[in-house]
Amino acid sequence: MTGAPGFAAADDVFEEFLAGSPQPGAAWGVAERGQLVHVGGRGHLWDGGPTPDGDSVFRIASMTKSFTATCLLGLRDAGLLALDDPAETYVPALAGRTTPTSDARPATIRDLLTMSSGLPTDDAWGDRQLPIRPERLDELIAAGFRYAWAPGTAFEYSNLGYALLGRVVATVGGGTYQRVVRERVLDPLGLSATGYHAAEVPNGRLAHGHQNVDGAWVEVPLAGSGEFDAMGGLFSSLRDLARWAGMFADAFPARDGADAYGHVLARASRREMQQIHRAAPIDPFPSDRPNAVATLAGYGYGLFVEHDPDVGLLVSHPGGLPGFGSSMRWHPASGLGVVALGNATYWGPTPPVARALDALLASRGVTLVVEPWPETVAAQRAVLRLLDDWDDELAAALFAENVAMDDPLPRRRAAIEGFRARLGALSLDAATPPVVASPAAMTWWMTGERGRLQVRIELTPTDPPAVQTLELTAVS
Repeated sequence: MTGAPGFAAADDVFEEFLAGSPQPGAAWGVAERGQLVHVGGRGHLWDGGPTPDGDSVFRIASMTKSFTATCLLGLRDAGLLALDDPAETYVPALAGRTTPTSDARPATIRDLLTMSSGLPTDDAWGDRQLPIRPERLDELIAAGFRYAWAPGTAFEYSNLGYALLGRVVATVGGGTYQRVVRERVLDPLGLSATGYHAAEVPNGRLAHGHQNVDGAWVEVPLAGSGEFDAMGGLFSSLRDLARWAGMFADAFPARDGADAYGHVLARASRREMQQIHRAAPIDPFPSDRPNAVATLAGYGYGLFVEHDPDVGLLVSHPGGLPGFGSSMRWHPASGLGVVALGNATYWGPTPPVARALDALLASRGVTLVVEPWPETVAAQRAVLRLLDDWDDELAAALFAENVAMDDPLPRRRAAIEGFRARLGALSLDAATPPVVASPAAMTWWMTGERGRLQVRIELTPTDPPAVQTLELTAVS
């Protein structure tokens, strides 16, 4: 599939980015419905080593958070915890620790998952805590924390918060955090290249981390596995991450039938992870699309979520640690995604990942599509008949009871006749596609000799549905 639409454009995006942000080694890949369908690579895994490919293994840093969240949702679905439980229920050492004010409640598991625990951003410090031992985390908990916000009130990115979630996983799962994730997530999903220990990586596949020192690349010692692994300790490959992205994308749309992946989480739980649970800024915004300023953005469970007016839902997460930088991003509706991995400290490939995915979506002509109910399509046909030749029986069968209460049907008939007199005979504007913002709503345009008419309908939630809203607006 190397010649599929958009691959060359995606490669061009990364080549241009690497020209201005050189790396010892970098690999990028296109995912389509869980398969790695295209790979690009430049540089070396280590000085004199091979060029990175789809099976090369890098530390993925904060992209780990979606794996931690998946494990927690699995424990929730098994009835072993509730997301609104206080974290101290499962980490007793947290009980009685200082909160920012006397009226603040303790942080819940949901607060920690959504970066709403009140703890301040800690990237520079948190990244260096990756290998600490359990007793050191115990000491940090015992000393108490400083809060930027009351728990549950604001977004602020906290690695410490995810380290605490690692403790929750270990307590509830009955083992170390790493073992519980391995047994409950990685092994069942067949993610054989993904794990927490460099020693598990096959010989010749592990990328060595680097830092630029006075213009020269110097290898960075690899931090070991420890109590902050839940926030950023995983190693993985493009191939495994393509499968990971595909399993999340496949949760959409909601539908009947079995799960194609046999995932450890039901599709509903995977969709739950990919919702905005806390508004959050994305700065700098990773896309060049002109409508990006209209995008709604926030944090789900271990994932950033965007609702773009042009293409719909987009899901992503970056990662950065001493020696490594990474980013993944996917578009659930099309099943397309892009992942990039590099072996230099805090390499930030989020902008090219976003632009490459944009190029792929554009090459496939992907736009936001909401499928209307069959009843919505039938209601449009009925309204078209009324606009051409009003029929009392048809109107009585079509409209919900509120329609005549809001504006009597004789007045509505007179209004339609007035529009025809003003605009001329009306016909469906086939050149302008209808707008379907919800399966139960549709807006379309009619054309006449002297102007246009915008028509909007909404259906009731009853079964069967009826038209509850009919709005007519003349457009000169």
